Amino acid sequence: MRPETEAELASMIEAAQGPLRVRGGGTRAVGRSAGEVLDVGGLSGITLYDPGALTMVAQAGTPLAEVEAALAAEGQRLAFEPMDHRGLLGTSGAPTVGGMAAANVSGSRRISVGACRDFMLGVRFVDGAGQIVRNGGRVMKNVTGYDLVKLMAGSWGTLGVLTEVAFKVLPRPAASATVLLPGLGNDAAVGAMSSALGSPFDVTGAAHLPEGPDGAPLTLIRIEGFAESVAYRAERLHEMFAGHAPRVERDPERIDALWRMVRDVEPFHGRAGDVWKVSCKPSDGPAVAERLGASGLLFDWGGGLVWALLPEGTDARARLAGLGGHATRVRGTGRLPTFQPEPAPVAALSEGLRRRFDPRGILNPGVMA
Repeated sequence: MRPETEAELASMIEAAQGPLRVRGGGTRAVGRSAGEVLDVGGLSGITLYDPGALTMVAQAGTPLAEVEAALAAEGQRLAFEPMDHRGLLGTSGAPTVGGMAAANVSGSRRISVGACRDFMLGVRFVDGAGQIVRNGGRVMKNVTGYDLVKLMAGSWGTLGVLTEVAFKVLPRPAASATVLLPGLGNDAAVGAMSSALGSPFDVTGAAHLPEGPDGAPLTLIRIEGFAESVAYRAERLHEMFAGHAPRVERDPERIDALWRMVRDVEPFHGRAGDVWKVSCKPSDGPAVAERLGASGLLFDWGGGLVWALLPEGTDARARLAGLGGHATRVRGTGRLPTFQPEPAPVAALSEGLRRRFDPRGILNPGVMA
């Protein structure tokens, strides 16, 4: 099924006699779901873009590449730098606005500007009964009422099928720089990233690759803004980490390539094994890495996000018992749940929401099980 309008989508869902597997660009095959494919790629196009108001509205099936091209032409961007999962998951297709919102996809800049959900102003979606629902607004001052916008972000299509998303955009900074610290172990790298994030120098990215581009450990600290400010802060950070043989990368193309490597977890591309991501306190990052004993690691968000490559079938949660945080299996086979099992009170709330928005249980059943 491939509707071309929101009304067609509503009619298809209302008439559905069994489960539906919602698909946008087909790039994020996370979780288990069964049913007839409901392809929302036909709901495509930017319906409103006001650069002066820093707002854009796009239909759910709109390719992110189209959105990013329109923003770039006006010197703007999606500040939360959504990840492209294709290389990690071995998928094809094109990432879409709806998939980005439904999965709350966010990259390294989340530590400074927030996640995808923090930029969403309004949504339109069709619930499991075939009803069209609208919440929020198209500009920042009109976001009122119950915050279904945040509820839809990260719901993976289990509460409703997104048809339109309104979101805030930000100007692209005039300059950027990345301070590179070579050869640090995991503990030292997390300590350095924490120091940088706690400094007054407005760090917008802090990541550590135990296996950098040349195979040696490399820690990255990013700053962005006006050229004179970036130059000043880069020099101060260089002085702060003088004992770690720092180097400042200023070439925009090389900077983009480094942070794309982090954002898309490129060191794991083409490598066998299950991929897990663990959200934890940054100070727990090294302990998480030690417990996992992974063949591949990548630290983002100052150590608060640990990507791990483990042998197929490995239960990362069992290895992390007793540590705080939660683990998501992004790639893998077998019966282990994709998402961290919820505590009983939270699970009851989640089930109540699903019953309210999808009383027949037909939208992406099993994805979040």
